[in-house]
Amino acid sequence: MTRQLDYHEIDAIFARLHAAEPEPKGELEHVNAYTLLVAVALSAQATDVGVNKATRKLFEIADTPQKMLDLGEEGLIEHIKTIGLYRNKAKNVIRMSEILVERFGGEVPSSRAALVSLPGVGRKTANVVLNMWWKHPAQAVDTHIFRVCNRTGIAPGKDVDAVERGIEDHVPARWQGHAHHWLILHGRYICVARKPKCPACPIREYCLFEEKTA
Repeated sequence: MTRQLDYHEIDAIFARLHAAEPEPKGELEHVNAYTLLVAVALSAQATDVGVNKATRKLFEIADTPQKMLDLGEEGLIEHIKTIGLYRNKAKNVIRMSEILVERFGGEVPSSRAALVSLPGVGRKTANVVLNMWWKHPAQAVDTHIFRVCNRTGIAPGKDVDAVERGIEDHVPARWQGHAHHWLILHGRYICVARKPKCPACPIREYCLFEEKTA
């Protein structure tokens, strides 16, 4: 496993990422906490582009749990059938909406425990919502972040939980709020899986990845 970078190296990396993109944004379109939660839940094993295409019209008519229930499962399916696993996701969104209405007054809760109690919401989804909507420094580790953290040495770990803890433990506090977005964008566009774009990488000099591309 790659060694753990030290405090100063990690601080320098995030200073570079900040300089390149001072205010990184998530790419899932949403209008409130509920539509963000739904979009993130739908994005599992799907692309943000595909989810946005499906939800653009959906969120015009169903941007609250009650409106989603009024639309119904079959109506929801008509909007999201281009997304993978759409039938199971539709069931989860409808059940999630029922629970939000019944237990949370139609509002999205702001604790991780409450969020992961909802159907179709795992720790990663909860962390995305906590970070993007409530600005809580939660680290949602997807395949991009897992790859970047292990390649670079920012937070090497054998599984997503270890990488999440590594980011929380090693990334300086001033970078924690946007760390998730900087890492995911870096993995999506620069440190890609098959042939990373190392010549264009702003943190190349700190990266411990041995198989850098020319």
